Amino acid sequence: MSRRGWIEVLRAGTALGLLVAASAQAYAGGFALKEQSTYGQGSSFAGIAAGGSVSSMFWNPATMTQFGGIQTEASVSGIIPYAAHTALSGSTLLPFGFGGTSDTAKDALVPSAYASWQINPNLWLGLSVNSPFGLSEGFPNVWAGRDYAANDSSLKTYNATPSFAYRFNDLISVGAGVQIQYAKATLNQGLTAFPNLLIKNIDGNGWGYGFTAGVTLTPTPTTSIGVGYRSAINLKIDANAAVSGLLPPTPVSTTLRLPDSVSVGLRQRVGPQWTLLGTVEWTNWSRIGTSNVVRSNGALLETLPFQFEDGWFFSVGAEYQWTDRLAVRGGIGWEKSPVTDQVRIPLLPDNDRTWLSVGASYHISRDLVADLAYSHLFVRDAPINISAASGNPSFNPAVPIAYIGDVSAHVDLVSIALKYRWDDAAPARKSPLITK
Repeated sequence: MSRRGWIEVLRAGTALGLLVAASAQAYAGGFALKEQSTYGQGSSFAGIAAGGSVSSMFWNPATMTQFGGIQTEASVSGIIPYAAHTALSGSTLLPFGFGGTSDTAKDALVPSAYASWQINPNLWLGLSVNSPFGLSEGFPNVWAGRDYAANDSSLKTYNATPSFAYRFNDLISVGAGVQIQYAKATLNQGLTAFPNLLIKNIDGNGWGYGFTAGVTLTPTPTTSIGVGYRSAINLKIDANAAVSGLLPPTPVSTTLRLPDSVSVGLRQRVGPQWTLLGTVEWTNWSRIGTSNVVRSNGALLETLPFQFEDGWFFSVGAEYQWTDRLAVRGGIGWEKSPVTDQVRIPLLPDNDRTWLSVGASYHISRDLVADLAYSHLFVRDAPINISAASGNPSFNPAVPIAYIGDVSAHVDLVSIALKYRWDDAAPARKSPLITK
């Protein structure tokens, strides 16, 4: 393919990614979306920062040097969640017939797209398009936790990251990229004073910027170690806020201090067919703190007291080269949620979870590969206590409506991807770790 043709592919891929990017109830800690790679999901993302697929550049841009020529990857993950809320004794509205509510989580599709272009034997350019953060919930207008939930609310993010990677030698490669992120947020919340009439609405959008960086080490032909970093992003959102019947639309703004993260991955070949995989990931959710919603004159309208702790993710897995065309993999992961019992609210009923995943890659032809993955997430039951005695920062003494409840949740994930190599160039380097 000519250089001009490749540029057109990049343009088309970017436009498509931005058009179809969507968000769902968050299925990593906080409201992050971990579902950025079908290949990685098949092993619960074990070893993903050390490479294995073009989509590894989301975690570590240096992994591009493992893939020669011009390669693209596009994936979509179907998220099928379940989250049921049970109202317990102590909830102010429970005696008045405002009980719990059934499944409030919404099914969604989360796509991603990647492109990598080897300019010369040591230099690569790349582009990824993702939706790294998201939230989508739907609650009935009348239920016991309506003051701390939202009738129909969402956060959608659209992130494009142009990047480069450079291979110094067979031992070390480095990479870096620039994150350009757009977000749209909507909050529609019922207020108890007039259960069927009074609705608070905040609707806005904004931009944020950051970077990515990473390094890969190949100390032996069978060992690959990767360390990747995604920077924090301060997402400035300008919006209009209104309360039906009381407050006409008024300009407001807030800043979401999104976290930075560090991922460490290991891929270890232990024979002609087996590769062992491992990941440790830290996410700096504690920086999010409290977001203040302020009017254009600087007056405080509302606070969003997230008050998260840092999140951790650990996973191990293995990959088996069944035939020349078929590779299968599996993995187990454990994720420590940044949302604690002290600050949990119905809109973010996150808790610790265990990942179980299986996946496969099949070479349809020399240049075309299909990936498939399935994961089930066992989410620990999440207690919610928003009352005067709880210390939960979301409790408002001026409107002393308490909600005490419990959330039962689980998630099923199904993901598919297609990868294609557009040229016939020689591989970037010879290594048993490289599959193409």
